[in-house]
Parts: sequence; C-alpha cells; structure tokens
Amino acid sequence: MAVFLHDTMSREKRPLLLKPGHETFGMYCCGPTVYGPAHIGNFRTFAVQDVLRRTLEIAGLQVKHVRNITDVDDKTIRGAQAAGQTLAEFTQGWTDKFHADCLALGLLPPHVEPSAVVHIPQQVAMIKSLVDRGHAYVAKDGSVYFKVCSCPDYGKLNHIDFSKLQTQAENSAGEANDADEYERESASDFALWKSRKPEDGANFWPSPWGEGRPGWHIECSAMSLAHLGATFDLHGGGIDLCFPHHENEIAQSECATGVKGFAAHWFHSAHLMVEGEKMSKSKGNLYTLSQLVDKGFTANELRYTLISGHYRSSLNFTFAGLESARSAIAKLERWTDRLLAVAGFSRADFVAPAVQEVQTAWGRFAPAWEILQEDLNVPGCLGQIFTVVGEKDEVSPHQAREDVCGLAKILYALGIVLFVAKDGVALPATIVELGARRWAAKQAKDFAAADRLRQELTAAGWTMLDRKDGYDLRPL
Repeated sequence: MAVFLHDTMSREKRPLLLKPGHETFGMYCCGPTVYGPAHIGNFRTFAVQDVLRRTLEIAGLQVKHVRNITDVDDKTIRGAQAAGQTLAEFTQGWTDKFHADCLALGLLPPHVEPSAVVHIPQQVAMIKSLVDRGHAYVAKDGSVYFKVCSCPDYGKLNHIDFSKLQTQAENSAGEANDADEYERESASDFALWKSRKPEDGANFWPSPWGEGRPGWHIECSAMSLAHLGATFDLHGGGIDLCFPHHENEIAQSECATGVKGFAAHWFHSAHLMVEGEKMSKSKGNLYTLSQLVDKGFTANELRYTLISGHYRSSLNFTFAGLESARSAIAKLERWTDRLLAVAGFSRADFVAPAVQEVQTAWGRFAPAWEILQEDLNVPGCLGQIFTVVGEKDEVSPHQAREDVCGLAKILYALGIVLFVAKDGVALPATIVELGARRWAAKQAKDFAAADRLRQELTAAGWTMLDRKDGYDLRPL
C-alpha cells in the first residue's frame, strides 16, 4: 500500500517507505509564524500536509509529525512591541487562535509542536558547531553568519547555480544584511545569531557571542535535529519556503552535523490565488477562517475547497468554489444516507470505528484510494468518489457494507466530515444517535417514538430539519 509522492529535490515521484529498522516515519512541517491570524493560503499548505499524514496512516505507516511554532523573529518582535505586550503574551494569543482554527478545519494535531523560543539552547549549540567547523563566523557586533561559500552544494534543492545568484552580504546602507527573509534572486551569508539591538526591547538571550537572538532559518534545523535526528523521512512546507528557507536549512544542518541527506523527501505545495489574483494585504483578500464563517460558510466547506486542487498546482480560491463545496458535501451526505440504509448502518455507525471493521474492504472506492496514493491526487480521488455516487445500479447489503467501509477510510484520509451541523458545529455522538433513531422511527411510521425523540433532541439543544431524502441537525 505504498504512497508515491513527488520529491522537489530529485523532481521524481518516489515511494514513501519506512527505512529498514525504523518504526516511525519522521515528517517535519514548517509551522506558522504567530504574529497574526493564519490566512487561507497558510491553511492550504497545512490542510494538504494533513491529508498526506492521514493517507500515510491509512496505508499502514506510523507517522511522527513535527510542526513547529515560530514565536521569535522580526515579525513577532515588532508585533509584540506595537501591542505593548511581552513576546510570550503576544505569541500565545495568536498560537491559541491558530490551534482553534486547526481544530475547526479538522487538522490532526502534530505529535510534537516545538517552540522556537523554548529551543534557543539547541539553536545556540548548533550555531557553535557551525563556528567550530568553519562554516560560520562572528561579526564585529557579535552577530554570527553562515558562510555560504563553505557549502559547495548550496542550491541543490532548488537546482540553483550559486555562482549566478546576486549576493547581498550588505544592504543598501552598507550594513550587514541580517534580515530573517530576503528575495529569491539573492543569497547572502545569512544570520544565524543576531546581536542585541535597541528595537528588540527585552527580547534577547545569552550566547557565547553576546546577548541577542537566533535568526529565523536556524530554528527548524535545531528543532528537527532535536525531535527527528540528523536525517529524517520527509520535510514539507509551502513553495514560498523552498528558497531561501529550506535551502538554508539543508546547508546549515548538514554542515553542523557532518551528515548528508538532511531530509530524504521534500514536499512543497503551490500558492493559493483568490478570485484569480495574488493574495496581498493591499487587495484585502488575505481571508481568514473567521471571516469566511462570518460570511456564512463552514470550516468543513473551506477544507474541501482547499484540498480540491492538486497540491502542486496553484489553486484559485473563489466564493463560487465554496458554494460548490457545500453542494458536493450535501450530495455526498444524501447518497451516504441511502447507502447506510441498505447496509443496515445508521449515521452514528458511520462516524464510529465500527464501519471500518473490515480493514481491507474498500468496495467500489478502491480506485479512489489507488488514485490518492499516486502523488496525493485529491481531485482525481474526488472525481472517482462522485463517479460511484452517480452510479444507478442497486447494490446488495454486503456490497453496501464494503462501500461504507471504503468511503469512511477515504473521507478520513481527506479529512472531510459528513453530517455536521450546517454552522460548522461538530455533532456530538449522542445527538447523531438520537437523530438516526428518530429518522428510523419516522420511516417506520412510528410517529409517537419520532415525536418523543424530537423532544429529546430539543431538550439537548438541537433541532432536526427533515427533507424528502434525509435530514439536517442544527443547534438551537
């Protein structure tokens, strides 16, 4: 059940397999910089990574998912200073918001979520190793820079001829270039440690080179080393991180440890467009989940939209696309209701592990699973799902049960949840069960029982809206 995935460095599709003697598949994903709310472009990347993790788990791999929190860099320090808060207070608030959005979007929490601030000692140790090995040097002000020319294969991830890049060791004012980020067509001896400056306020830490703080790039190298080792199986992020961030990670990690093959596989997702335009603050299209919920859409509909295009192609987000996602989910719910009835299952059964009792059963959804295994082809997988949904042939109860098992596993891999309240509130299992029992009573024309069960739903704070082919549950 191998999953095949495109590798950015080799530019080939390769199988994702456990290394001999290893029990877990190490997966490091660059997480958010917590200086404001994450927007839908950020969440496209996180949702795609979540689909990959779920798919690997369905394929039988035990995944160790590490996703960091960047809580110290130029942006977080500026934000904390502007807000009149400590760095910890400022970043914790935005971290909490990020976690709430992840929960609403159905993102599985990472097994480890390291903080850049907490791992400053590990970053200092890695910088010291680079200095000792001759790959970094200390400037007059106590800042430490990585010596790019000491790494002959710098640029191998992006297939860049370093000699043709425009170097920027100094900015236009003749000062050392210590910015955390710089333009794609430039390269410099980037900052590993930034000496203390007045504008940093109280945000500084001790080091062998004086008080200061780490540069942005070193944090992921130090945290992946701490939690996955000098080499691991897969590194993921948005395509915007491919250069310089991931290129710098490879260089500083391999030079610090002396071990080649920092990450065996590189996984990058493409940009998100909004209504055919590039996302930007000036255009006002950096939408957040909260803004879309305020417009009447659900987190489930947003997730469906964000994963609906192939991860290596730019996705054009539109409000018409959100409406289409709503229609697709509703159609799938109506069809699944009918399938559950034939199988002898209820909606409560569908959200419970019982539907996966036959782990090898995929029913008519086996082709959808095979398509998903090939370079995480979500649009192809969705297309195959709706091919089955469109079939008119009657199926036996046995076939229906196998279909239910297959569909449950596919939807788990995609992270798409059926039968949730239309405002995005998750349905408690007890409410799902009450709804299923009331619908069954109504279908059996036991109206006294149906009325009693409706009263129980009302007492629990829920209402049930009947349709000809099913029903919806909504909180009062």
